[in-house]
Amino acid sequence: MKKKVIAALLATAMCAGTLTGCGGGAAKSEGGAEQAAAEEGKVINIYSWNEEFRERLEAVYPEVEKTSDDGTVTTLKDGTEIHWIINPNQDGVYQQKLDEALLKQADAAADDKVDIFLSETDYVNKYTDADADVAMPLTDLGIDSEADLADQYSFTKTTASDQNGVQRGSTWQCCPGLLVYRRDIANDVFGTDDPEVVGEKVKDWDTIKATAEELKAKGYYTFSSYADTFRLYGNSIEESWVKPGETTLNVDQKIMDWVNDSKEWLDAGYLDKTVKGQWNDDWNKAMGSKSKVFAFLLPAWGIDFVLSKNWDGEAGSWAVTNPPQEYNWGGSYIHACTGTDNPEHVKDIILALTADKDNLLKISKDYADFTNTTSGMQEAAKDDANFSSEFLGGQNPFKYFAPVAENIQIAPLSAYDQGCVELIQNSFSDYFQGKVDYEKAKVNFETAIKERYPDITEIKWAE
Repeated sequence: MKKKVIAALLATAMCAGTLTGCGGGAAKSEGGAEQAAAEEGKVINIYSWNEEFRERLEAVYPEVEKTSDDGTVTTLKDGTEIHWIINPNQDGVYQQKLDEALLKQADAAADDKVDIFLSETDYVNKYTDADADVAMPLTDLGIDSEADLADQYSFTKTTASDQNGVQRGSTWQCCPGLLVYRRDIANDVFGTDDPEVVGEKVKDWDTIKATAEELKAKGYYTFSSYADTFRLYGNSIEESWVKPGETTLNVDQKIMDWVNDSKEWLDAGYLDKTVKGQWNDDWNKAMGSKSKVFAFLLPAWGIDFVLSKNWDGEAGSWAVTNPPQEYNWGGSYIHACTGTDNPEHVKDIILALTADKDNLLKISKDYADFTNTTSGMQEAAKDDANFSSEFLGGQNPFKYFAPVAENIQIAPLSAYDQGCVELIQNSFSDYFQGKVDYEKAKVNFETAIKERYPDITEIKWAE
């Protein structure tokens, strides 16, 4: 059953929206020693969903010679070409294209083989699964995760490991989240925008609820949407959505706590009822200067890629402080693809991008990423001269990110996480907006999740 499920998950795109009945399978490992002994290929094919990884590789990888004007080919000093295969994440397009390539990997010509591919935390488990065997164990590349990656945050190593504890990927990112707030609103309501004072007002859920009343009395919303808090609850589930080898989906009590608390907060007026979810025009506008939203819960990439892009006021209008609980949101994992004909190049790239502290500090400084070395981020937290943010009014956000990262306990993952995270929010959004009642929202989720994953036979709800 397990291998059938994994094969189905990898064949999403080839089944017109379903996940079974397509056949095919992933290439099996030929052994790291045999691959390393073979002559390296001349083309490194890297699959990703945006330009982020390419930009960081170009910034710190010493073997880069040049990149084509259109960004599709990077040439290394030894003449090897990196071909960038970029497909958007939206609507599952990236996974669809990647899965199609993985299913052809065993028979592909050398220059057409996938050498490196990236995954996100929401679906990394699908690709690191030992039975799928599409992401090589790092040990097969000659990377010792205990020695070479000793300085990484432990939860990122766990996230990139299979069910047997074998690490099959590595990341330059660590994505702890903070509470990011408007300084002008803090001054109006609290009489100060000092992050230590504000931090005390949002230090836990009971305290922030009382603070929400203060904000409401002055005409402000605490957060924009019920979706803004989901990651904090979702990071706290005690059991994975679907346990290994099973076809029963478990809706954890923490998820139901999010449903109940979101309804309470929305009815109380602590959230903006006009903002329905995230990644839409209303959510983007809630980050603008005319908005009455006090705060967002975001990781470093959320501040840099989302908030700063939507803010239309003066720089320095936002600040960060501790969240009501530690959480992680996101992360891009680099995987060596089973069957690569470039194991030595792939090894070198992974080590340069995820294990070299100087490289990672440069990425943090140049791109505002919170990167994946504990000692490096501790240094950044104390280095206001090099790591302060103009957007945050000269504040050094690493001072707040670092302690959150050190206390993150990653939730148990499954290959079904992306669909569960998306569909539970979609289904209960209608409930929050009064379109359906509570029981109908549950039924709608059950229907939607079985359509997405036909192998799911049962949904168990927390009592």
